[in-house]
Formats: sequence, C-alpha cells, structure tokens
Amino acid sequence: MQVIVIGAGVVGVATAHYLRVAGCDVTVLEQLDGPAAETSFANAGQVSPGYAAPWAAPGIPWKAVKWLTQAHSPLKIRPDGSLFQLSWVARMLANCTMEAYQRNKGRMVPLAEYSRDCLRDLREALDLQYEQRSLGTLQVFRTAKQLEAAQRDSDILSAIGVPNHLLGAQGLVDVEPALARVPGKLVGALQLPNDETGDCKMFTDKLAARCEAAGVVFRYGVTVERLLAANQQIRQVLLKSGEILNADHVVLAAGCASRALAAPLGLDLPVYPVKGYSLTIPLKNADAAPRSTVLDESYKIALTRFDSRLRVGGMAEVAGYDRRLDMGRVATLAMVTNDLFPEAGDTSRGEPWTGLRPMTPDGTPLVGGTSYSNLWLNTGHGTLGWTMACGSGRVLADLITRKKPEIESSGLALARY
Repeated sequence: MQVIVIGAGVVGVATAHYLRVAGCDVTVLEQLDGPAAETSFANAGQVSPGYAAPWAAPGIPWKAVKWLTQAHSPLKIRPDGSLFQLSWVARMLANCTMEAYQRNKGRMVPLAEYSRDCLRDLREALDLQYEQRSLGTLQVFRTAKQLEAAQRDSDILSAIGVPNHLLGAQGLVDVEPALARVPGKLVGALQLPNDETGDCKMFTDKLAARCEAAGVVFRYGVTVERLLAANQQIRQVLLKSGEILNADHVVLAAGCASRALAAPLGLDLPVYPVKGYSLTIPLKNADAAPRSTVLDESYKIALTRFDSRLRVGGMAEVAGYDRRLDMGRVATLAMVTNDLFPEAGDTSRGEPWTGLRPMTPDGTPLVGGTSYSNLWLNTGHGTLGWTMACGSGRVLADLITRKKPEIESSGLALARY
C-alpha cells in the first residue's frame, strides 16, 4: 500500500512512522527544507495530556474581553477580512458551554494520554533522546479565584482517571523549589504528575532519520499544487513543479495549510491559524529555573526546562496568516520569566520565534477519514500537536490499514462538523 503524507511536522512524521511500521510504502512531502521547520520548530516543549483542554470553555468570552484591555494580554484579535475568521470565532463561542467543554475535553484527554504512552514506547523502542523529562506540569495560580476554578478541571480529570493534585502555596514550592525565590506571588497550583517535556524539533529530526532508515521517502522543498480527484477518490497529487504522484491513500498533515488543500475538493476544514510565540533562553542558574514545565494561568504562558535552556511559550493571536514577529509579545514572555524565575536565565539573549498553530473551534483535532475514501486528515491539534502527535499518528495508521484503533476515535473525525 502506497501512502503519501503531506507535511513533515511532528504530526506528519509520527504518522509516517506508524504507517511504515504497519507495512506501508510511505512518501512524505514537505515544502520547507527539513522536518519540523515551522509550527513544530520552537513550541513550548510540553507533552501535557493532563492539560489537554479546549480553549472554548465557560466564561472565556468575558475573559477575552478583559484580556484585550490588558497590557500583557494572552489574546489578541485582529480582523483578517475573511468570512472564515468570523465563522470560526462564532463556532468557538458556541462551544463555550459546560456541556460542550466536557464533551470536547472528554475527547481530547484520552487521545493525549494515549499519545504520551505511544511516545514513551517509541522512545524506548528507538532509543530517542530529545532532552526529555518526566516530571509533570505545574499550573500556577496568582489569585484565589483561579485556584477555586481549578477545582472544576481537577474533578473532570479525576473522573476520567488522570492523576492530579491541587496544591497550596507551600505545596507548589515542594514541586518546583525555585518558586520559593518569589514568595507571595502565587496562591496555589494544579499538578499533573504524568506530563512530560522535551524538544519537539529534536525529537522530530531524530524520528525522521529513523523513518528514512526504515524506508520512508522524504521529499523536501516540494509544494503540493492540488489533489486530483474523481468518483470521491484522490487519484493523484499534483506538485507545483508539474510532477504528478500516485498513491493508494493521501494524508493531510500540513497544519494550517491543510485547509487550502482540502477546499477545492469541497471540504471545509475548520482549521484556523492561531499565532503563538516562544523565547528560548540560555540558563545561567539551573537551581533558579523550573525542573519541568510551569504554566502561568494568568498570562497563559508555559516555561519549560530543557538541559541548558528555558523555553517560554504562549500567546494567541487570531489574525490570519500573519507570521510577523511582534517584539511586544516577546517582551511579555521575558516579563513572565523574570517575574517567576528572575535568576534563571538571561532573557536579553533569548531567541524569539513565532508560528501558526492549526486550531479547530472545539479544540479537538481532525484525525480520521473524509468523504473521499482514500483521503485522511491529521491536523487541527492547536497548541497540542507535540502532545498528541504519536497517538494521532498511531490511530490514523490503524484506520488506514483497517485495524481497530486502541482508543475511541469516532469523535475525532471531520464528520462531527
């Protein structure tokens, strides 16, 4: 069976791996010059199943209004002139009910938990090293109201069997001792002990090399012009160069670019580019840095420890395909770093980055088939691409090769829209 995977980010490469393990002949097409060169390049570094939750949640519309007036707002909205932006925002707001939140989180967490387990198995089987740590995530709260609201998430996590601990001010210091250096700033935290961290770019590069050694063909610097279809099947893949490729199955794992490739086929993928930022900071005092990931609930910013670096990531800009680097947003990342871990690293030497996250209105990725019998989707993971990559790739490989996935996957398909 010949399969073409479009996209060599962490999701596409993981998909290629599992397809190859299943016995498929796999070709990966990537328009950039290597794997993980775009959205997967410098993300926040979290593998956080316990924090897998939709952005669309009760109270978010009112919070968003408040955020937009803040100097260091985690959210920025700028009209891009498209009806798609308006419809996507409307769909997201429609998911800001408790019923929708619980349904969507109930789809996301099992996939994320499964994906973490797949990642662990893959790491052991292939002996992959990517500065990983298995010390959990600590979501920290600056106000009593935030801590009280965290009880809801804790209850949901407990109901689906995800270990978690609500901690007070002293308890969070026991988990992250460096926070003892900033007394009085935090009132408590939600600890997710089974979460992991690691450099997504490093992981993807190494997995791509293993895939290539196993027979996967990677073609970099090629652009897919369009998918040629007849009788509800993809017949061929047309490249911008004019070359035509044949395959038994095609997987769209091209992140935000997936929507444009699907549109001529009459498929409306609700995947919008939500821009995020990161700052990679060299450590100057390891003892003053976090041991794992600390997530600041007030600013929606994650600080993740690598071996000799601190990766600080976050923000959400709903502004279309604008890839410009806003240094004001980078300054917010530096501010939060200096506020919580003032002696950890030299923010003036930080390397800024921005990327577009492929986001669905309900937060759940699109993993599964389409109305075309041999066209498959693996996109729309939003901020959780690194968290969900291995599980999504494994599920999709099982579906394509007609095996029953090990987790329930029907709620992940495009059909829910």
